Amino acid sequence: MIATTSTSVPLVQAHDLAKTFDVSAPWLNRVLEGKPRTLLHAVDGVSFEIEKGKTLALVGESGCGKSTVARLLVGLYEPTRGGLNFDGQDAHAAFKGSNSKAMRRRIQMIFQDPYASLNPRWLVEDIVGEPLREHGLITDKAQLKARVGELLQSVGLSPLDMAKYPHQFSGGQRQRISIARALATEPEFLVCDEPTSALDVSVQAQVLNIMKDLQRQRQLTYLFISHNLAVVRHVSDQVGVMYLGRLVELADKHTLFDTPRHPYTRMLLDAIPKMHDTGKARTPVQGEVPNPLSPPPGCAFNPRCPHANERCRAERPQLLSLGGIRIACHAVEEGRI
Repeated sequence: MIATTSTSVPLVQAHDLAKTFDVSAPWLNRVLEGKPRTLLHAVDGVSFEIEKGKTLALVGESGCGKSTVARLLVGLYEPTRGGLNFDGQDAHAAFKGSNSKAMRRRIQMIFQDPYASLNPRWLVEDIVGEPLREHGLITDKAQLKARVGELLQSVGLSPLDMAKYPHQFSGGQRQRISIARALATEPEFLVCDEPTSALDVSVQAQVLNIMKDLQRQRQLTYLFISHNLAVVRHVSDQVGVMYLGRLVELADKHTLFDTPRHPYTRMLLDAIPKMHDTGKARTPVQGEVPNPLSPPPGCAFNPRCPHANERCRAERPQLLSLGGIRIACHAVEEGRI
């Protein structure tokens, strides 16, 4: 992993995480048409570490497996291969064990769409208070109401808002309610699946600032998933770039933005409009993401890569540690770029 000055064990350690979905046609159709089973490798051997109080951002185009990683980390999916250690414990064994609630209290998730993730028939008091009731943290009604009020204040809303329904709030306010709900169990690790992508740009900044303030106050650890590199630059300490279910580059934020090494990372960064390059033609992201049901042999990025050679088309690169970063690229490994 990337060298750090700290000798403490990282809070979150994912090792060789993989998730395969069976997307085959029904059995009888396969028999009649003589077709084999079809498997989708949504996540294929992802490994990373996150230190306590830090943020790792995962970026990549739609369909690269970011949200599947998020669901694996919070126990919504069980991994096909690999695992997750949280604070020295096997998290997936804990999720299935008798004391699963203790682990679920410590790991919470903020979902992408604040319009879909809040029950429209519940009052805000019930939405934010549900984790407290479910985990048996507070049973007294007056105490529960007071705690919900505190949680709403912590995200910049009023305790009076608990008597309203979700439809009475804007998108940004709804996402604050989602954050308050996630904070109810006093978690240590928050998995944030594109929490600002459904919001206006001006509102995105407000929500991100709240999340950064909460991280400082509570020493929260974040996995932040986004396809918006400007957002990632604002919130992250480390950045992992994903392509077709695999990590292709993992580095600290400043290294990745200042000196990107992988051709795919460079392509993503070149596509961002820059204030000082107003007269310069922007480089669009070339080509299309291959069909994940039949990825190309060798490096999955080779059909879109200007540096691909025969080795790239035949041999899949491994994620290697090179000069303080981790990268999966034959061209970088051989010094061709």
